[in-house]
Amino acid sequence: MHAHVILAAGQGTRMKSRLPKVLHPLLGKPMVAYAVEAALALAPERLVVVVGHGAEAVMEALEGYPVAFAKQEEQLGTAHALLQAESLLRGFPGPFLVTQGDTPLLRPETLKALLKGVEEGAGMALLTVELPDPTGYGRILRRGEEVLGNVEEKDASPEVKALKEVNAGAYAFDGFLFQALKEVKNENAAKEYYLPDLIAIYRAHGKRVVAVRGEAEEALGVNTREELARVEAVLLKALRAHWMRQGVRMILPETIYLEPTVELAPDVTLWPGVVLKGRTRIGEGCQVGAYSLLEDTTLEPGARVHAHTVAQGAHLFPGAEAGPFARLRPGAVLMEEVHVGNFVEVKNSRLHKGVKAGHLAYLGDAEVGAGTNIGAGVITANYDGKRKHRTEIGERAFIGSDSVLVAPVKVGNRALVGAGSVITQDVPDGALAVARGRQRNLEGYALKKLGEE
Repeated sequence: MHAHVILAAGQGTRMKSRLPKVLHPLLGKPMVAYAVEAALALAPERLVVVVGHGAEAVMEALEGYPVAFAKQEEQLGTAHALLQAESLLRGFPGPFLVTQGDTPLLRPETLKALLKGVEEGAGMALLTVELPDPTGYGRILRRGEEVLGNVEEKDASPEVKALKEVNAGAYAFDGFLFQALKEVKNENAAKEYYLPDLIAIYRAHGKRVVAVRGEAEEALGVNTREELARVEAVLLKALRAHWMRQGVRMILPETIYLEPTVELAPDVTLWPGVVLKGRTRIGEGCQVGAYSLLEDTTLEPGARVHAHTVAQGAHLFPGAEAGPFARLRPGAVLMEEVHVGNFVEVKNSRLHKGVKAGHLAYLGDAEVGAGTNIGAGVITANYDGKRKHRTEIGERAFIGSDSVLVAPVKVGNRALVGAGSVITQDVPDGALAVARGRQRNLEGYALKKLGEE
């Protein structure tokens, strides 16, 4: 049984952003959520997130998680931030895990190792990593696994600067924690209270401080846009590798972006530049063409999306295909063997089996019956300036090119609409509807106009 505190109060000025640092997204999820999920994997008795800058936004982003919030009104350093959690943890005997909201790669296994250090008798355990270039980090002095101190670079001798082991900012403490925090001083240039000072305080009270060595990549923190991109690259590489091991083919995998919420089946093929977001589900054997974006979209087994297609909130059934350059908006449902071609936009419409809309059409708020053909330039005019209206097209109908169906309107089964018509009234089953001016040919008019007769 343990408690966990995540420090997420900092502003992150080096991000150059109005968004609080811990809310910057990584693969569609706020950075701090990774720290929360790693903490929850160990089932803490209590989980507290210390907020400060942008507190309301951070609390809103974590609304779905079982966390309590403590507020740091004034950002006075990491030790001061941790002290703000005391009232929520009063009477809890420990041990305590403490991590940062800006280290999203920390694994539950590493946190478990920190806890084990305290459970085996240490008063404090801290995560350390070895960096090829430790410039800017405090160096760890130790004897065996016991930590003797943390020396900031500005105070380090050349011999200490040569050390490559640094403090990664994750800790476990025994029940002495909050008493020790009250002994931290702010005798430094920034006048702030820092967690590494607890090393000397714990040792002064005769308590052992031990180091737990972690992987350098795992302890990557985010303070700049470059570091955010670096962490996201690590997450993406692992996610791509996971799906390729599950049987997904990625052509130029380094160009493919996908989020942890996406689900892929074996024998899916993703061409270069594909972007997969949100609750996207792609079934067995599907292909997604180059530079397509799918968000909250389902492809049933055997569906196909061609290059440069954008689908958001769409559902494609087996044998359906869209693109290239198609746009499927929320509520677009393409049943079996539907073909939607280039520069066709579908919104909140169901296209039944075998419908074909080859090019340059807009189908919004429509029901299109099986086997119907939609010509080039067809528009369902669904909006009257105040409300949306539906268009119903029957089975095996033929809608001629450049026609406008002004909703609400119905076109019957096996009906024909002549090219260039503006349909404002229902068309019965099997009828031909023509709604356009009659053609007249004025002999010689063009030559007379040009003065060539």
